Amino acid sequence: MNDSVDESPLHDLTSARGAEPSHDLSAAASQLRMATFRLARRLRAQRAVDTMSDGQFAVLAALTVHGAHTLGQLADRERVTAPSMNRTVSLLEEAGYLTRTPDEVDRRKVTIDLTDDGRTVVDETVRRRDAWLEEALAGLSPDDRRTLAQAAEIMRKVAER
Repeated sequence: MNDSVDESPLHDLTSARGAEPSHDLSAAASQLRMATFRLARRLRAQRAVDTMSDGQFAVLAALTVHGAHTLGQLADRERVTAPSMNRTVSLLEEAGYLTRTPDEVDRRKVTIDLTDDGRTVVDETVRRRDAWLEEALAGLSPDDRRTLAQAAEIMRKVAER
């Protein structure tokens, strides 16, 4: 029988012992942050267009999920300045991934939406990311997959706080 105890900071979150709980929590938070960051980086590497930046893809993904936006709405959603968003939108428009359509009532207002090519880039990128993650999960034990499914739910709750 194995009497060893997992001494990782994440284990200390569920352990009744621990010399300094605030230190344990800090170490666990750091370990979780780094693991999340590394996984996100690996997922971001899976993309349909290698030259597309994360910011450009985020705009296409936002339009896919939330529908057409004005430039200001996109800038607010992505938390960037309007001039910065205008540069991103211009690059995506030149590449054929989105369109700008002037509002029929207020000509100063422009609606930005995806083209079919833009939708294809989002769909293919999501497909690649899901395939990569599915392959990674297939290499884990059923117990590890169950643990990750539970962790995903907890992480979603934390993110929505």
